[in-house]
Amino acid sequence: MQLNDYQRESRSTARYPDAGRNLIYPTLGLTGEAGEVADKVKKLIRDRGGVIDDQFTADIALELGDVLWYIAQLATELGLDLDAVAEGNLRKLGSRAERGTLQGEGDHR
Repeated sequence: MQLNDYQRESRSTARYPDAGRNLIYPTLGLTGEAGEVADKVKKLIRDRGGVIDDQFTADIALELGDVLWYIAQLATELGLDLDAVAEGNLRKLGSRAERGTLQGEGDHR
């Protein structure tokens, strides 16, 4: 599946206040779901000694799907194309790799 296809299809499930004019809801949802991913990893370390099994991987995949959904909704709210966002990110990272600036801080290095 292409990212744009996912973005378009996932939009049919967007049920939140003022969808189409609401940056706040998908932004908060994105941070919440990213927090759930982090919490699962934290508990993996705390409770299971960092041992990854099939169930953990499946649980993280579900949470990452939720993260992706919110990313798609936020991109749609901003009129962004997910394929273009992904391609732009790869170009940026490729440029940093060529210039030896993958490490460091700031978006415009």
